Amino acid sequence: MAMEKPYNIQERTFEFSRVIVRLYQEVYKSFSAAGSLAKQLLHSGTSIGANLEEANAGQSKPDFISKCSISLKEAKETHYCLRLFHAENLAPAESLQPLIQECDEIISILTTIIKNSKQNPNR
Repeated sequence: MAMEKPYNIQERTFEFSRVIVRLYQEVYKSFSAAGSLAKQLLHSGTSIGANLEEANAGQSKPDFISKCSISLKEAKETHYCLRLFHAENLAPAESLQPLIQECDEIISILTTIIKNSKQNPNR
């Protein structure tokens, strides 16, 4: 599941969500016992970008930071689920490794956005 990495974080999280949806479909068909975990991964993995979109429409700086923080929490939950998928061999490692790496990078970007937003309240 190769991923194009756009520069814009909204597009990057959208593309990440698309890959999560495809992984969900693959896992759900192959491992019905993992269906609950796959649904959780689908929810958290697609919520990252959705909350980031809401952040960009935020009514204030605190609202923006709050929505970005929710995106960060969802990214961390997604990272956890992906690690669990990997540990339990619920999907091929070659599919999961790039997603885990991308999720790590998204977490880093979101952490930086939140930190910078808190340090520069006038921007």
